[in-house]
Amino acid sequence: MILFQIFAKITGMLMVRLQRIGKRGQAYFRVVVVEHTKKPKGEYLELLGTYNPHEKVLKVKKDRIEYWISKGAQASPTVNNLLVNHKIWDKPKVQSWKPKVKPKTEAPAAKAEAAKAEVPKEEPVPEEKAPEEAQPEAAQPEAAQPEAAQPEAAAS
Repeated sequence: MILFQIFAKITGMLMVRLQRIGKRGQAYFRVVVVEHTKKPKGEYLELLGTYNPHEKVLKVKKDRIEYWISKGAQASPTVNNLLVNHKIWDKPKVQSWKPKVKPKTEAPAAKAEAAKAEVPKEEPVPEEKAPEEAQPEAAQPEAAQPEAAQPEAAAS
């Protein structure tokens, strides 16, 4: 009777969702009926069951879940998927999270800029090698000149 009075006062949407309990690193969950605007660790209307993720044990009151669903409550995607996995009901699974999508427009532009930056660096190198191959005698004195230039640059 008390639950009916509470239910009559609520004008918002009801959710069947998980409420975390337990210590840090040892999570346990309650399956509860709560108004969707309430805090996750706040008050709930009814305790419908528990879930132990370490042992994968789900204990719920199926008849009470069906009662609240018939009254307009909605199961959260995670609770829905748990109930489907444990064969408590035969509804389809729902996507409970969305993976982050990296922007595709920026990645090709960045690669194109990197390729343009590398192209000018590579072009002068083949041009220098071509004259050295044509005149092998001239290549040896040129090799000596950069070595001489390096100590001068170090001295500066």
